[in-house]
Amino acid sequence: MKSKRKREEESMSMGMGGIVWQTPANPPQRSDYIFQNGRRHVRPYYFEFIAHVKNRWAGKTIVDLFAEEFKGRPYEYYVDAVKCGRIQVDGEIVPVSYIVKSSQKISHFLHRHEPPVMAWGVKVLKEEAEVLTVCKPASVPVHPCGQYRKNTVVGILEAEHGLAPLFPIHRLDRLVSGLLILARNASKADLFRQQIESGLVKKQYIARVVGVFPEEEQVVDANINYNAREGRSTAEQMVDSSTDTPTKGKAAQTKFTRISSNGVHSIVLCEPITGRTHQIRVHLQYTGYPIANDALYLTKEASGRSVQKTTADRAAAISSCSPACDVEEDCANEWKENSSEDFSIDPMCTNCPNLAPKGYEGEEEGLWLHCVRYSGPGWIYECPYPEWASLE
Repeated sequence: MKSKRKREEESMSMGMGGIVWQTPANPPQRSDYIFQNGRRHVRPYYFEFIAHVKNRWAGKTIVDLFAEEFKGRPYEYYVDAVKCGRIQVDGEIVPVSYIVKSSQKISHFLHRHEPPVMAWGVKVLKEEAEVLTVCKPASVPVHPCGQYRKNTVVGILEAEHGLAPLFPIHRLDRLVSGLLILARNASKADLFRQQIESGLVKKQYIARVVGVFPEEEQVVDANINYNAREGRSTAEQMVDSSTDTPTKGKAAQTKFTRISSNGVHSIVLCEPITGRTHQIRVHLQYTGYPIANDALYLTKEASGRSVQKTTADRAAAISSCSPACDVEEDCANEWKENSSEDFSIDPMCTNCPNLAPKGYEGEEEGLWLHCVRYSGPGWIYECPYPEWASLE
């Protein structure tokens, strides 16, 4: 362990000099990506995170604010970051005892490590003057969100295909694969969104589920109640028969049709009429035929992200390991990186010398849920079936 004095000396020496800071205006480049063990990593880079002081933050010291609101790093890190100017208020270096005021701008200059995604490329399906359709790989988010910025469909398309700007007209969850439609200008994106909001667009997905799904069409009408804290939805009857009162959640409806079955799994066509969070996944669970590799919804209970301090799907995957499984060794495919060859180590960074950020060392499998078709007034876009859709 380094002494407090040693940490302070390193922090002060790093300061702000000689570092090239990136902002959202810096486009992703092909050279930003590192491929290892079947995963796409982003070469760590320096980035300025900006926030404005909320009313409930006002009156706290700058260090206490970060330690209480952003608990992913130790208290000592925030002390060092303030002292060396990695954390600033209104563009100025402040003492650790500084009391923040409402609406002030706080900058956190950080060595950013993005989570890895599967190494599959983003396949362009159709390129038109105003519309681009691609096959989104599982594990890759559509656009910048959370810890992801360059490891996104939009980022990869810009870096590897020179396609920008792009306006996604719908979204697919990070673990879902398949058809993604992107407009190439804002006016076309608005037209698509108007059609979606007016109910003029039909969406079709396929899923691989547990068991022999019924031959006859199944229509599920069950409210979706999303727990944002746990990142997990539940399906409930629209009315509680015992009290004759409405249940929690938002009205949701999905139509399911069996395509094929091998006696163990079934391929099911899923047509969501509404668009609620995890709707297809939770409605399939509700029918008793959950997606066969969906750790979050294979059982009624799964470890929430508030317990595991990560995403709900990652938490569920961790909890599904055997009791004897050491997550960092067995589930991480036992890989170690000589990362000094790929990027410069930052002595203040709490993720270095690893390439992936903490909590993202393990392998991740995409869901067996795939978007195959979107259709609207005068247009149809389709995506080929994935390999797992064959039950042979």
